[in-house]
Amino acid sequence: MKKYRKILAMLSVLAIALVLTGCSNTPITEQSTGFWDGGVILNFSRAIIWLSHLFGHSYGLGIIAFTLIIRIIILPLMIFQTRSMLAMQEIQPQMKALQKQYSSKDMETQQKLQAEMKKLYSKYGVHPMASMLPLLVQMPILIALYQAIWRTKVLKTGTFLWLQLGDKDPYYVLPILAALFTFASSWLAMKSQPEQNGMTQWMTYLMPLVILITAINVPSALSLYWVISNAFQVGQTMLLQNPFKINREREAKKQKEKDRQRTIERAKKRAIRNHKR
Repeated sequence: MKKYRKILAMLSVLAIALVLTGCSNTPITEQSTGFWDGGVILNFSRAIIWLSHLFGHSYGLGIIAFTLIIRIIILPLMIFQTRSMLAMQEIQPQMKALQKQYSSKDMETQQKLQAEMKKLYSKYGVHPMASMLPLLVQMPILIALYQAIWRTKVLKTGTFLWLQLGDKDPYYVLPILAALFTFASSWLAMKSQPEQNGMTQWMTYLMPLVILITAINVPSALSLYWVISNAFQVGQTMLLQNPFKINREREAKKQKEKDRQRTIERAKKRAIRNHKR
């Protein structure tokens, strides 16, 4: 499941890049209509402009504030995802035991395996598809943000620091930062896993590269969104999925189980000796 989630994430970023290149250039105005233009993009544009005015007409700060608000809104979903993912990691040994028990590829055996897996998920309150929900939520946000900036004249021509928000970052600072924060978040998440396979490690290094290439080719405003969003993700990972804390707790749990087993073995040996006497 983790492998498919990583692959879906990479394909989704690539899909975003393809969608963005084909976006309409029709300007967004107060007369824009329809669910997407009049309902979503226009309101994104209004929200960013309103926030920008609160920060001295700085459209960059408006985008940063908008990004943080979006991340806070979807935080409960991210917490749900993280808890479900951690639960999935902890039941991996039991899942592997079931897969070994029902290793035959015939339909009947595979149906039994699926039934047992569902029971296991239900027992521990695990949602295998939960990890994909935040990605599916963020995709339309990215596309709408791009269009809000590209199709709103005041945002497209706005500036922030060295940036022309409607153009690419000429110095590649934001794409590099977006890639670094993506890597940091992925690396921390990977380190919290009890088992790490080649696919997980490969995707940990590939995703930042995909983000880097994509961010280089989109307006700097979108790169700014990625930088702030991924930096937020790093902090969120340290708070909800701190690999150092998780690994310490995991090792303490293993040591406690070893101590329990040793205590049982010593009790058995004493019982045998007493019985012989």
